[in-house]
Amino acid sequence: MSMARRDAFSLVALALFILLAANPTSVESIGVCYGMLGNDLPSRSDVVKLYQTKGIRAMRIYAPDRDTFNALKGTGIELIVDVPKDLLPSLANDASAATNWVQNNILAYDGVSFKYIAVGNELMGNDANNILGAMSNIWDAICSAGRCGQIKVSTSVRFDVLTNTYPPSNTVFGASHMGPIVNFLKNTGNPLLVNVYPYFSYAGNQDQIRLDYALFTASGTVVTDGQYQYNNLFDAMVDSVYYALEKAGGSSVGVVVSESGWPSAGGAATTVDNARTYNQNLINHVRNGTPKRPGNLETYIFAMFNENQKTGDETERHFGLFYPNQTSVYSINFN
Repeated sequence: MSMARRDAFSLVALALFILLAANPTSVESIGVCYGMLGNDLPSRSDVVKLYQTKGIRAMRIYAPDRDTFNALKGTGIELIVDVPKDLLPSLANDASAATNWVQNNILAYDGVSFKYIAVGNELMGNDANNILGAMSNIWDAICSAGRCGQIKVSTSVRFDVLTNTYPPSNTVFGASHMGPIVNFLKNTGNPLLVNVYPYFSYAGNQDQIRLDYALFTASGTVVTDGQYQYNNLFDAMVDSVYYALEKAGGSSVGVVVSESGWPSAGGAATTVDNARTYNQNLINHVRNGTPKRPGNLETYIFAMFNENQKTGDETERHFGLFYPNQTSVYSINFN
């Protein structure tokens, strides 16, 4: 290669490096959960078009759904798909059932960007007994199909699998099923999916937790824990997970926030403005990670729509970023 060509090649390589450094793929950190518990929701194809229009590049659904899979084909939208809890006993106890599930719900849909399989959502007590077996069999089926480097297998846990969460460094797993799950995740290189809701922590402890601390709007440090300072509750909660993982022997296990959000009506501090403030600040914040683990933190906002058939407290029906007619509950920028 001549000197001139070497110099030209070096300049091109430098330009490419600068471009990649300025636009790292790791900043694509926000997805939105697509719940379907409503009798007035748009068609699956219209929902996927809305994701594309708004620049939302990742989705979570809570059970396999053929129409959603077909609408997602070729879009590049990355997907978390849940395994419903009623299937876990058979998947845990029968490897062939897990193989069939993977074949019918994952491998059969070429062109869908499956990223995670969440084996159960927020399961506790007896419901949690089959998580590990089902995860293991599904993971084996994924790997047998040559996809274990592409599709991760985990479970999505609620924050109260933890105990002693204040300050974050005191945190340990209080749920007995978590130790073996952490060991599985460590050995397979899969992350832990965690649902993190500062809203519920605030709503249940308003005399102890400041609203600005929950909304990312505190002007300075609110909690100091050793070398780390916290000006928002979200970071403190996520770092609690990291501390618990370390103590369970899972310091190498990553964390994905598989749900977080703020309702716009139905309970304490549930205004449209507070919901907008929380979710916009969440989007802006997670690319920087937490004090304990700086760097991109993949996070999924709950939820795409207000769902009128959700049960439980009134707030459960008001977490949507959009009304079922696809108009925005409040203005938000995903970029």
